Amino acid sequence: MEEASLKNDQTPISQGSDIPQERESERTGLDGQNGVPPERKEFVAPAVGMEFESYDDAYNYYICYAKDAGFRVRVKNSWFKRNSREKYGAVLCCSSQGFKRIKDVNHIRKETRTGCPAMIRMRLVDSKRWRVLEVTLEHNHSLGAKIYKSIKKMGTGARRKLQSNADADVRTIKLYRALVIDAGGHGNSNSSAREITNLSDHPNQLNLKKSDTQAIYNYLCRMQLTNPNFFYLMDLSDEGQVKNVFWADARSRAAGGYFDDAIFFDNTYLSNKYEIPLVAFVGINHHGQLVLLGCGLLAGETTESYIWLLKAWMTCMSDRSPQTIITDRCKVLQSAIAEVFPRSLHRFGLSHIMRKVPEKLGGLRNYDTIRKALTKAVYEALKPFDFEAAWGFMIQHFGVSDHEWLQSLYEDRARWAPVYLKDTFFSGMASVRPGETLNAFFDRYVHKQTPLKEFLDKYELALQKKHKEEANADMESRNSSPTLKTRCSFELQLSKVYTREIFKKFQFEVEEMYSCFSTTQLHIDGPIVIFLVKERVLGEGNRREIRDYEVLYNRAAAEVRCICSCFNFNGYLCRHALCVLNFNGVEEIPSKYILSRWKKDYKRLHIPDHGSGNVDVTDRVQWFSQLYRSALQVVEEGVISLDHYKVALQAFEESLNRVHDVEEKRE
Repeated sequence: MEEASLKNDQTPISQGSDIPQERESERTGLDGQNGVPPERKEFVAPAVGMEFESYDDAYNYYICYAKDAGFRVRVKNSWFKRNSREKYGAVLCCSSQGFKRIKDVNHIRKETRTGCPAMIRMRLVDSKRWRVLEVTLEHNHSLGAKIYKSIKKMGTGARRKLQSNADADVRTIKLYRALVIDAGGHGNSNSSAREITNLSDHPNQLNLKKSDTQAIYNYLCRMQLTNPNFFYLMDLSDEGQVKNVFWADARSRAAGGYFDDAIFFDNTYLSNKYEIPLVAFVGINHHGQLVLLGCGLLAGETTESYIWLLKAWMTCMSDRSPQTIITDRCKVLQSAIAEVFPRSLHRFGLSHIMRKVPEKLGGLRNYDTIRKALTKAVYEALKPFDFEAAWGFMIQHFGVSDHEWLQSLYEDRARWAPVYLKDTFFSGMASVRPGETLNAFFDRYVHKQTPLKEFLDKYELALQKKHKEEANADMESRNSSPTLKTRCSFELQLSKVYTREIFKKFQFEVEEMYSCFSTTQLHIDGPIVIFLVKERVLGEGNRREIRDYEVLYNRAAAEVRCICSCFNFNGYLCRHALCVLNFNGVEEIPSKYILSRWKKDYKRLHIPDHGSGNVDVTDRVQWFSQLYRSALQVVEEGVISLDHYKVALQAFEESLNRVHDVEEKRE
């Protein structure tokens, strides 16, 4: 048993005693109030591997579970550290556990103990959370009716902590590693709860079926036991009902360290009222593929739920906020992001807006021509003046100045129209060309009626497929050289650096340099020269048109910027900027325009900044996270080939031996 192996600085207190500590036994006291409320809540049974934020949380959970099951709880054992008197272990058991001692046999009170084996044993682990290590569910006596007197509310547990620590954002997130779920999926039936529901258009808890409850429980417990760096948070109401859930597996957390510069927050399934209220944090990897950075289930589209979720994601990602966050147009979400990510640039997904055009404008008499005018204004305007002129013409010519959706769209133009976003870095997620879309990560795995249980089964399959696609792309990029299509030095330069898919996109820009037939100086201002690049493009009806692009060039600062802002939108230079560099005799693209995030060996060269140089010497959670991320880098490299695998495995074995040596020296 683990209790027997005590460290030198720890002393067992009341080990093996059936007499609970006075302070703890007070908590099991029953007051004179009536029993359980009219609705029945289902407390899932304790299981090995569950974790709780504090002893109070674990204790209160087992009390509530016992109340629901029909038995009472006693603290059998407690263990404290010798110096600090900090509790580090406990056994909670059924009140019928054990037998009366000999000296108490003649007491008049009726014998109630039956030697019942039901219990849980838990311990404070390195993560500073309380983990269930052993569970016995079976009782050897009949259980009472589930109408116990109510348990006293905990006075020093999670509730007071949440109220008294409003200054710390992360403290507003309740961390539970066990689920307490209303089996019927409904809220409290008392009048105050009904009043709350009536005041809001959204429910204050997840609308879960009983099978969904078990599905979530099974998934989270399985992942916690099999995925070492798996992370999840649950938001519970005061009645113990699940409101919101967030989780991220080890690969998603690792991907966040590399690819969280620009993220897409996808609430498509929630806003479109799918069967599952799913939301996802999505990034773009070094191959231009979507990567999952976290998932959530929300009770509704409320500011409270969105703020909780965004804070949960930040906690998971070591309090890092993205440079750019892209979302659907949603005022509630907009205010939540402004509060949680005040330094991030919040932009609306253009493809989502254009996708709604048929729905919002389809009923207008001149729909086809209005749609074309809108598309032209959005995608072809190079300067704000051009956009304003085209928009004004559309509004006046078609008489839609009072159209509510168009009005609101125009008011928000600085967050979605490409002409206003040229200083925003999107890392390939801008979708600023006709036909470009930002698809949902689970697009092929979730439909309107997909139940939660089915999704959780598909979830792992979807992630496995995505991981395999990334691994295959890594292999292709490392083991093959792309075919060059021109004699341009820029093409040769980046063919050696970029991943295969990103290089193909850049290669297209190199090829299209030949559609640019004129590069001339427009204006000189000290070291800055403005060039005009003319390009032949296919216009409406496949007619050839000539468009002018202004490009700023500063040789001294090795700076080149095109008015089309391809670099900020897509992460590589456009044909117009390349023409200007070529015109000025530059043979290599300046290093500032070769982004590390697109390189073949990005994961090998880039070490995510998680504060490893400023590690808290007392924070074991931070130690674990940093070690896990570092180990994952070796794993990523170790699967490249059999030789890589053998070297990585040997390195792990050597590292483990060296760590064991440290322990032996201490002894």
